[in-house]
Amino acid sequence: MTSASVHPSDQQRALWSSTAAFTVCFAVWTVFAIIGIQIQRDLGLTDTQLGLLVGTPILTGSLIRLILGIWADQYGGRMVFFATMLSAAVMTALLTLAFDYPTFLLAALGVGISGGSFSVGVAYVAKWFPKEKQGTALGIFGAGNVGAAVTKLAAPTVMLTYGWQAVALVWAAALAVIAVVFFVMTKDDPESVQRRIAGRKPEPFSAMLEPLKNAQVWRFSLYYFFVFGGFVSLALWLPHYLIGVYGVSIAAAGVIGAAYSIPASVFRAYGGHLADKFGARRVMYWTFLVSVVCTFILSYPPTHYVMQGSRGPLEFSTNLGVVGFIVVASILGFFMSLGKAAVFKHIPVYYPDRVGAVGGVVGLVGGLGGFAMPIAFGALNDLTGVWQSCFWLLFALVATALVWMHVAIRQMERAAQASGVPVSALPELPEMQPVHGVAQQGALAGTGAIKDWRPEDAAFWNETGRKIARRNLWISVPCLLLSFAVWMVWSVVVSKLPAVGFSFSNEQLFWLAALPGLSGATLRVVYAFMPAIFGGRLWTTLTTWSLLIPALGMGFAVQDPTSPYWIFLMLALLCGLGGGNFASSMSNISFFFPKAEKGSALALNAGLGNLGVSVVQFVVPLAITAGVLGWFGGMPQSATVGGVTTTLWLQNAGFVFVPFIVASAFAAWFGMNDIATMKSSFADQAIIFRRAHNWIMCWLYTGTFGSFIGFSAAFPLLSKILFPEVNALAYAFLGPLVGALARAAAGKPSDRFGGGRVTIWVFVAMSLGTVGILYAIGMKADPTAFPVFLASFLFLFAASGVGNASTFQMIPAIMRKEVARLEPGLNAIDLAKQSDKESAAIIGFTSAIAAYGAFFIPKSFGSSIASTGGAELALYGFLAFYVSCIGITWWFYTRRGGLLSCHSSLVLEGLPD
Repeated sequence: MTSASVHPSDQQRALWSSTAAFTVCFAVWTVFAIIGIQIQRDLGLTDTQLGLLVGTPILTGSLIRLILGIWADQYGGRMVFFATMLSAAVMTALLTLAFDYPTFLLAALGVGISGGSFSVGVAYVAKWFPKEKQGTALGIFGAGNVGAAVTKLAAPTVMLTYGWQAVALVWAAALAVIAVVFFVMTKDDPESVQRRIAGRKPEPFSAMLEPLKNAQVWRFSLYYFFVFGGFVSLALWLPHYLIGVYGVSIAAAGVIGAAYSIPASVFRAYGGHLADKFGARRVMYWTFLVSVVCTFILSYPPTHYVMQGSRGPLEFSTNLGVVGFIVVASILGFFMSLGKAAVFKHIPVYYPDRVGAVGGVVGLVGGLGGFAMPIAFGALNDLTGVWQSCFWLLFALVATALVWMHVAIRQMERAAQASGVPVSALPELPEMQPVHGVAQQGALAGTGAIKDWRPEDAAFWNETGRKIARRNLWISVPCLLLSFAVWMVWSVVVSKLPAVGFSFSNEQLFWLAALPGLSGATLRVVYAFMPAIFGGRLWTTLTTWSLLIPALGMGFAVQDPTSPYWIFLMLALLCGLGGGNFASSMSNISFFFPKAEKGSALALNAGLGNLGVSVVQFVVPLAITAGVLGWFGGMPQSATVGGVTTTLWLQNAGFVFVPFIVASAFAAWFGMNDIATMKSSFADQAIIFRRAHNWIMCWLYTGTFGSFIGFSAAFPLLSKILFPEVNALAYAFLGPLVGALARAAAGKPSDRFGGGRVTIWVFVAMSLGTVGILYAIGMKADPTAFPVFLASFLFLFAASGVGNASTFQMIPAIMRKEVARLEPGLNAIDLAKQSDKESAAIIGFTSAIAAYGAFFIPKSFGSSIASTGGAELALYGFLAFYVSCIGITWWFYTRRGGLLSCHSSLVLEGLPD
């Protein structure tokens, strides 16, 4: 094991040099995935023969893993690794001398030596790190599987330019060079050094083989047969598959194959972290469940159906296009990488002194999967003539593994329950039960929700809390930004619908712009309480995934001008899923930060999240006019405005956000945390409905955020109607941008000077901004009217952004005083917890009520224009509302004796609780 005297720089050099060396070894090991295609053409091989050729190096690399792993334990991994790489380099260079099928098979056996490096590297790296860091270190080393992607990306270019022989020579030279660099950069592992100093001889071969007598080692290895063997077999087979199914070039096949190989490799390092955080068993369940779904989708061949309906035959077809294939294969590869890390995390825990031997046999079984399956893929294709038959085999394997694992776990738990053994004393996977002892209890279990969370404790916050809180904040921000983008996307799209052939009236268009606000606000009422019930991490993940529904639905609907209006109404309502997310996001983040930093944290989360409105109004016009998604997005449409015809890809307004939604949802699930003390039922949180200040803050926050989001939704269409000669979309993003940045910047001043003081001046400024807009409309015929109109709106947006931050800063300050007054029997700790829970619930609930501004403001403008021919009536109503907010803020909070004044001891005793 690692000595205390080991220098961290030696550890890091050993880890990263080994990872680089293994990457090159893996690139060599999978070289037949590319050059095998040309060799098949040259020799006229069948698919079965090709499968045997590409699998032969995998066979050698698998079989020698055991002996190389044992030698690494006996004589030190550094020297064995160096010798393995040099031997593989020589054999790869000799590949150029092959001239027929038998000699290629013989040469492929030699190339396979490179694959044996895995067990050597595992043994070498593990001895540099203590137990608590071995999972992460081995995950980083295992990410060297990305060498398969290196081959797919680089080898086609070299082969098409210089021939397959050049690929073999270049890869051999690279392997020889990296072998020398590795040997120079690294040192012998600490265990080998200590053994030499003490004069101890290496343990005999028979002792190294002792753990292999345990049946669980072999049973456990079968999981690796799928997660690693399946990965290797697909890495080898995909280029041939892609050329055969989709007719792509070998270079394109290499790039698409890399889209599978890269996530199946680099995320292995992250898999070790996830196994630490959520438990190895849960990671294995994720791996197998998602793999079952993915392999089922990939196994379905293109099919044409004819159904006999009441009005005659109905025909439809199913076919997974190349884009869909890339997406599903990438997801499959990602979860395979997590499974590989979870499997290997067990080895140093249960066999700390036999990592090389046990890792060798597990790698051997996994490697045999990589050898056998390409041959089976070729045979199935030759026998059935169906390219997707390779995924039939993978589906059967992973489904069997999932059922077997689940049944075994349930049997173990039932047996333990019958004998009175606590679940916490059981291993994560039943295969390890015979060797599971006290030392291994809990070593591979997930940490779950954070149970000890004390942000007000300065020592805890500085050492642990700040890092966790900031990570959750910075993952929350893009999720919230995308939520706002989807919520407000109709504000841009509605103005373009008439140009592409939709015959909707102005009133109907205002309804489409307003409905996301209505549904989003209503959902916020519910979402505000969800993080405390389900956990912030789970809820953020689910709500981020839900954004795909309106994003994809809009993308398909706008392509057909005959789509009925009610479909657009439904999609507008579904965009409210994005609006609802704000309440849960703010409620969740408020738990993570101490009271001194809540204002800044909430301002950053909300302010940068609000940028989604500006993003959508800036990005969507570019996406729909430039065709940024190319043929992925579908056919363009012709748009006619003022007699001028242009080309639009209106569907990109929804499609452009899809990849970012997927990435953010994964980030939320794998990167965020739950806090155990945050959990509470709806009944516990419902106490806020008896707090008078909850309703007062709903009124004030409607004045700030309701204005921000309502004007964001209404401005593009209002500008188009009032100033038809101006391209309003070119300026629409500026208002939300100014408001969002103002909110993000206003957090610290609100913490410093007090939210109440800032808020009252915000409403004064918003009143002035409204007067400026009325003045601009009154001089509409003047050339300076639109600049004044735009400047007044920008001033209004900026003031509302500052007010968004200052009102939210007020809520925790109010509730700390109110809970102390209303619950005098609580101790300091319980008082802090109760005020935090109520503050979080009120933040979520007020945001829900305020979000109705996204409905009422566009609808007010629409009704005002329909009834009076102008927008002035609506604006006078908004002005009266802002004046009322000035009076309410002064009376309850900032006047002498108000709750947030410097004389706050004079609390308003008359307020109901």
